[in-house]
Amino acid sequence: MEEKLILSTLPKTWVFDLDGTLLKHNGYKIDGYDTVLDGAAEYLHKLPENDKIVLFTSRTEEYRQMTVDFLKTAGIRYDVILFDMPMGERIMVNDRKPSGLDMAVALNLDRDRFTLPEIVRER
Repeated sequence: MEEKLILSTLPKTWVFDLDGTLLKHNGYKIDGYDTVLDGAAEYLHKLPENDKIVLFTSRTEEYRQMTVDFLKTAGIRYDVILFDMPMGERIMVNDRKPSGLDMAVALNLDRDRFTLPEIVRER
């Protein structure tokens, strides 16, 4: 059975790590260039226009321009990108609406495999 991510119809904020999630992990160092993981760009483009996309990365500021240029050339949609993020766990903390709707969702992907569940908007 294929996994489904059941979400509300409200606009969303999507937060994605860059290396190993959307791009090949450390490809810019290992290969000398970045590579978009299969399905990543297409998934981002399927998200509603009023959803916001935040990218974060442990890459240092010295790689900012190179990274931003690549993302533009590769057609990776995003609204904000944060550099110099710590390499440890990323913790999302949010409230629960009085209706019971959890306002935080966390998904962990295997490195260099962009496999997110199908989105179902029905809550």
